[in-house]
Amino acid sequence: MTYGQESRTKELWEEFFLDPSQWWDNRSDKVKNPRNQRFPDFKHKTTKKALWIHNKFNPPWVHARLAAMVECQEQAQSGWSTPEISRGGVVRMEQLWQEFFSDPSQWWDNRFIKKSLKYPDFKHKSTHEGLWIESWLNPPWVKAKMITSLGGLRSRVTGSFGNGDIVSKLCQEGRLIEALHMVELMLQQNIQAPIDAYVALLKACARRKALVEGKQVHALLVQSGRDSDVFLGSTLLDMYAKCGSVVDALKVFNMMPEHTVFSWTALMSAYAEHGQCEEAINLFQRMQRTGIAPDKVSFVVVIKACGRIAALEEGKEIHSHIIKSGFESDVVVGSSLVGMYAKCGCLEDACAVFNKMNERDAVSWNVMITGYAQQGFGKKALALYEQMKQEGVQPDIITYVVLLNACGRIAALEQGERLHSYIIRSGFESAVIVGSALVDMYAKCGHIGLARQVFNKMQEPNVLSWNAMIAGYAEHGLGKEALALYEQMIQQGAQANDVTFVVLLKACASIVALEQGQQLHSHINESGFGLDVIVSSALIDMYAKCGSIEHACQVFDNMSERDVVSWSVMIGGYAQQGLGKEALGLYEQMKQLDVQPDNVLYVVLLNACASIAALDQGKQLHSDIIRSGFELGGIVDNALIDMYAKCGCIEDAREVFVKMNERDVVSWTAMISGYAEEGLGKEALTLWEQMQREGMKPNEVTYASILSACSHSGLVDEGRHLFDSMFKNHGVTPTVDHYACMVDLLGRAGCLTDAENFINKMPIQPDAVVWMALLGAARNCGHVEIGRRAFDCVVKLEPENASAYVLLSNIYAAAGRRNELAKIRK
Repeated sequence: MTYGQESRTKELWEEFFLDPSQWWDNRSDKVKNPRNQRFPDFKHKTTKKALWIHNKFNPPWVHARLAAMVECQEQAQSGWSTPEISRGGVVRMEQLWQEFFSDPSQWWDNRFIKKSLKYPDFKHKSTHEGLWIESWLNPPWVKAKMITSLGGLRSRVTGSFGNGDIVSKLCQEGRLIEALHMVELMLQQNIQAPIDAYVALLKACARRKALVEGKQVHALLVQSGRDSDVFLGSTLLDMYAKCGSVVDALKVFNMMPEHTVFSWTALMSAYAEHGQCEEAINLFQRMQRTGIAPDKVSFVVVIKACGRIAALEEGKEIHSHIIKSGFESDVVVGSSLVGMYAKCGCLEDACAVFNKMNERDAVSWNVMITGYAQQGFGKKALALYEQMKQEGVQPDIITYVVLLNACGRIAALEQGERLHSYIIRSGFESAVIVGSALVDMYAKCGHIGLARQVFNKMQEPNVLSWNAMIAGYAEHGLGKEALALYEQMIQQGAQANDVTFVVLLKACASIVALEQGQQLHSHINESGFGLDVIVSSALIDMYAKCGSIEHACQVFDNMSERDVVSWSVMIGGYAQQGLGKEALGLYEQMKQLDVQPDNVLYVVLLNACASIAALDQGKQLHSDIIRSGFELGGIVDNALIDMYAKCGCIEDAREVFVKMNERDVVSWTAMISGYAEEGLGKEALTLWEQMQREGMKPNEVTYASILSACSHSGLVDEGRHLFDSMFKNHGVTPTVDHYACMVDLLGRAGCLTDAENFINKMPIQPDAVVWMALLGAARNCGHVEIGRRAFDCVVKLEPENASAYVLLSNIYAAAGRRNELAKIRK
């Protein structure tokens, strides 16, 4: 169907150029009235046939002939609608062509050097009159005469064309269409363009990712009979690969009479660049089986493919081939190996290759530094940077960006500021990518003000810059500032992407901004990200955290595709809203669809079981985890301890704790908290002492748990000692929660006066929770006066706190104070 349309359109243009006076010219009307853009540029006066200048089915010579026709019209100072002038133009053109053919040496041949299609093909050296081969005013015998009578001219043209230097020059200047048209004209005149010309065209198409023009070059190769050339076939394959058309690249590869290492490598690169790394590795192995030896580029392509999918075994096998081939000492191959091992998590192997390299450039150092940074070894990355400078290698922009990211991950503000100074001295501060990395580093180091200063200095921030600043606000709980910056971003015409929306939705969730979240939802749909899995998951999370579980369900149900994150977020939303049964029910639905849970989902599910004390379901989950072959450890073990403890199975929790190979502060805290909830204060203290002996530093939550354990077991002296040692021994500053634990501890021990005095001496303002602890203790001890004072403080802070009224009424009832009881109940 496409071929038929192209053929029909070509016939109409040929009819048009034979006699343009038979066609209406609508171009000026279209310029004056934009509403007429859908109308044709030319319309036949009788048949009403239509032509559009910008039609994808037009033959490639249309623009050249139109340009020539316009130039002739300008010389005639009139349109083609006047037959007398047209006839005069035809007569003059015939005279000029006769002069040209009588002595071509008097004319400049501009066909292969002219910068615009409007320039003449031939120009007289004295009179400067011009001739166009495609002019509609030409007599019909011109083209035949060009072909039969100008052998000398053709040889001269071929000589001027040389080895394709003119085409190469045009391609280098970005004039791809002109270069393409030049080769088309050569073929029309039966002049064979050299191979260099086609190579230049294909490489230009590859650089610009100009697939349409690339296919036109392919058609010219077929037309010229050079499509079977192995070198040109490999270059054509490479063009299709770099333009993103893997299917066309594979077609060219399969039709090639023989394959070279270049063609194999080009197809491997196409697969790797488009995420089909396994296919790239398989293709490399096929190439080896055919007996073709890989070159340096082949090894680099396949090693990078291994790194992208963490194919360590295949990478090691290829490494051995590299050693046998003698390419290990090559700096590019060595850098690729370092990157592959780093991405596979084998930093020791990466370091071994790096240290063996005889020559290391900035790229090599960047790859090794990136490996350390991405694996969480920020200090090692910074140390390697210092070594890089000592060896006289100059850091580049990539070096600084990677190091700034490393500083952000480990909150190394001092090193980040030092890097900032080096960046300014190196002249890289104005680079957008560096500015964005600086914003991100300062934000992650907790200096949001410095991040904003850098951001404000950026002349042209891109979407990465905006995202970094918005994320900085969101991560520091400044949701309003994040949303305000988004409004500024829209006003300045910047285009938000999926990352922007995910960060903004987190900001809405952090400040429970449901209305702004719903507005964002509308923007997301308008921007075309409504079906994106990651954005939809962020929407579910936002709605759930804002308390709108119904909207979260709607987004989840409307998703055409769901990954494990989507399921985790929805199940977590149910759990956060106290809907543990619904969360576990959705998990059963997920299992029926054969979706494999990850560690985050297991943690969410175990927390759901803990929230409703669903011991049977928790044990079933534990079995599912073991049966699926999922490696226990870390956050999953911690969640198991918490679940068993909250379900009252402290021995099962202890069993999980004992079997852990590595315990972090969360593991110890979860176990101590479990003992506290069961009233096993002495066991909690024993575990606390063991924790100290093993060198694990407690955090704020650990102290809250151990103080709670002392409170539930009446261990007043131990609790006092622990509270007093918080800052002195471990640098933990007591928070309101810790003060509330101490008030509860003293109150449960009957030391109400001490508890009240303790509150009055607090260095920070007590909140309602602290006063409620004293009020609860007063109820237990029947102390009316202290209870009344605690009540007054609670309702002053939270007038709608119903629990405070209930507790005080209980105190009055126990004391027999009927009048006060009646008032408080009223």
